[in-house]
Amino acid sequence: MLAIEVITDEIPPLKISDSGDKALSWMEEFKVYELPLVNGHQFLGLILESDLLDLNNPSILLSEIHSPLNRPAVYGHDHFYSVISTMIEHKISVVAVLDEQENYLGMISQRDLIKHISSIAAFKEPGGIIELEMNTNDYSLVEIANIIESNGGKVLSSYIKSKIDSTKIEVTIKTNKDDLSSILQTFTRYEYTIIASFDKSGSSDDLKQRYDAFMHFLNM
Repeated sequence: MLAIEVITDEIPPLKISDSGDKALSWMEEFKVYELPLVNGHQFLGLILESDLLDLNNPSILLSEIHSPLNRPAVYGHDHFYSVISTMIEHKISVVAVLDEQENYLGMISQRDLIKHISSIAAFKEPGGIIELEMNTNDYSLVEIANIIESNGGKVLSSYIKSKIDSTKIEVTIKTNKDDLSSILQTFTRYEYTIIASFDKSGSSDDLKQRYDAFMHFLNM
């Protein structure tokens, strides 16, 4: 998925004719800590909530703020992983998206990014979740998928988490199977270490409730 596909239409950018008070009001309304500042189609940088709060007169126009602005941004053709990396690196809640001529196309917020990640990871699809632990050198998604498919299942999504100061990794797999019993038996037979599993017979209802509560929080 490209950055341009994740742009939100819900949050407008600030214009140089806007005031600091308006910027603070929008940040509170949209629950962000920065907003892009534009002059026509030109991206000038991010206006930070902390900088506005430090002003003696927050009602002044943004065009009168002469301190240099940070310009973290991504291009529309960048993968959305680049958006995540930029947010983490600069510790920001929104990222501006630009075209090849550096024109402003829109922005992506953390909330929008989480929603898209959740849809890609198939969190809402029915099925069970399996967590495995293994050495990095033993990891084979092909073998894991073969085990699941040999039991009539499909891999909907997967991700890997490295363990600190260890050669081991944790692999989380979302499958389309509500009953994981046969899959877990096969993983055990192949001597995989199963950390946890969640299916219809266990806590999938609880997971669904937590997911729904989380998405409700994002939409507040």
